[in-house]
Amino acid sequence: MFFGIGETSKIAIVFWGVWSAILLNTISGVKNVDPILIKSAKSMAASQLTVFTKVVLPSAFPSIITGIRISATSSILVLIAAEMMGASSGIGYLLYDTQMKYQIPKMYASIVTMSLLGLIINYIIVAFEKRISRWK
Repeated sequence: MFFGIGETSKIAIVFWGVWSAILLNTISGVKNVDPILIKSAKSMAASQLTVFTKVVLPSAFPSIITGIRISATSSILVLIAAEMMGASSGIGYLLYDTQMKYQIPKMYASIVTMSLLGLIINYIIVAFEKRISRWK
């Protein structure tokens, strides 16, 4: 209600719906860093920044990417729901409008479009993860 009906409210709703998955997976990834790796880096006189960038971040990266993948899926669902409730354009609005007007072929076309969008985003994130974390 604070942001009204428009693009700003969609962004706020999507952010509100997805930030927790990224945050919780990041916290989990950082907590699960092997303490021996951190102690080894500190014994070699590594600074806090070096320990973070060379040990903690690479170790937590798979968990962070998992959080991003979960959030990407959730963001699509939340965005579509937000568009169905209070928008005049978008895939969610198209789905809702075609459902109300009983335009079944267009309704299924929007469902297929949403599914393909989700698959494409997931494959982009997986490709990014494979490219960045070749060491894994």
